[in-house]
Amino acid sequence: MRRREFIAGLGGVVAWPAAGSAQRSAKIYRVGLLATGGAFGSGDERRKTILEGLAARGFVEGQNLVFDVRWGEGRYDRLSELAAALKAANADVIVTFGYPAALAAKETAKEVPIVVTGSGDPVATGLADGLARPGGYVTGMTELSTELSAKRLEILKEAVPNLRRVAMLWNAADLGMTLRYRAAETAAKALNVSVQTLGVREPNDFDTLHLRR
Repeated sequence: MRRREFIAGLGGVVAWPAAGSAQRSAKIYRVGLLATGGAFGSGDERRKTILEGLAARGFVEGQNLVFDVRWGEGRYDRLSELAAALKAANADVIVTFGYPAALAAKETAKEVPIVVTGSGDPVATGLADGLARPGGYVTGMTELSTELSAKRLEILKEAVPNLRRVAMLWNAADLGMTLRYRAAETAAKALNVSVQTLGVREPNDFDTLHLRR
């Protein structure tokens, strides 16, 4: 089983070869999972989805597949250290959850293939050079959250014609989420709706938030 095919299967980018080729391989693949937030166990839906997809291609945890899970618990300063630890552990691929984790893996775990999820538009955030040719060692999925943020506000305005002001709460330390906010803010101006920004970077920031009346 070629390493490139294994990684491409994780990202859902290309067709996977026959599962039998994976079963014939004696190699045990190490998949690093790097999350910005808290720990997730065996019942986590993200983990289960990855397992199901790989199992369909002949990769079974405990046989030829092992997970190495690291999480930042909301401390972005730890993500580079965790990404470096995954590289040192010889991870075959690192799957990241959220933009901060993706950025840390790209900058720290160089030459380790990275599959990004939940990181927004990878081109707009600078994680990839382009969708057709991402460049470097990054692949994964893009998403329409930025465009949808503006569309959701339009739908809200249609449902509440007298809408004049909205508050937007987002993680200001996550560029992917910040781009979603900016798109919604631009849409708000076109809809003649004022915006109260509520960007937070850590739990303590919630104590300083105040909604205007």
